[in-house]
Amino acid sequence: MNDQRFVVSDVLWQRLEPHLPGKVSDAGASAKDNRLFLEAVFWRVRTGSPWRDLPPTLGNWNSQFRRFRRWAKSGVFESLFNAMSSDPDLEYALIDGTIVQVHQKATGAKGGPQAQAIGRSRGGLTTKIVALVDALGNLVRFLLLPGQAHDMKGVAPLIRGVSFDALLADKAFDADWLLQNFDERGATAVIPPKANRKIQRDYDTEVYKWRHLVENYFAKIKEFRGIATRYDKTDCSYTASWNLAATLVASR
Repeated sequence: MNDQRFVVSDVLWQRLEPHLPGKVSDAGASAKDNRLFLEAVFWRVRTGSPWRDLPPTLGNWNSQFRRFRRWAKSGVFESLFNAMSSDPDLEYALIDGTIVQVHQKATGAKGGPQAQAIGRSRGGLTTKIVALVDALGNLVRFLLLPGQAHDMKGVAPLIRGVSFDALLADKAFDADWLLQNFDERGATAVIPPKANRKIQRDYDTEVYKWRHLVENYFAKIKEFRGIATRYDKTDCSYTASWNLAATLVASR
């Protein structure tokens, strides 16, 4: 067990605290020890450890787990990420997908694995994450899919309502409906054409070199053990873990 605490700095706490439930101004009973709770959930996403291994200094593991589930279901962790990642630079955006291994203990949730964004691919049980990042390589949105799903399934919900001048993606995203969507938006597609296209269209090869920014983001967020391997049974909890790790990445 890793007993090293994750300490929420004063600067980070001041930025996150206004977006947490349980403030004095809220109706009803105020939540206790929000700062300690954040340290507990950040510790877990960093280490990927079971809740039962939570160091006693971070509170009772069952109480912290139950609060984590309540906050995950109510979207608190998404609100924290949004608070830390406002005002993205969308001169252009980049999109790609990555796959993470699902730990054997992360199966068995109600509804079956497909309902929890768990699928079977060459590597066994996996979850795919499709992410949209901005021109600085900062996360804008992400979506969970079963591991065997094609990356294209995540495109429409990720770009919906997002304005950008150009989108960078690899040739797996070369689809007529997406190119038509860009024409309607007045945006540029920086996407290499597939080899089987009868008419090979041009794209900006120099701008395309910046596509590595989305890969760089995946490398950064996978430094968190609770992200690089999925230990959460439900897609709701794993999404919350992603938002937690993304909040810390955005705070750097």
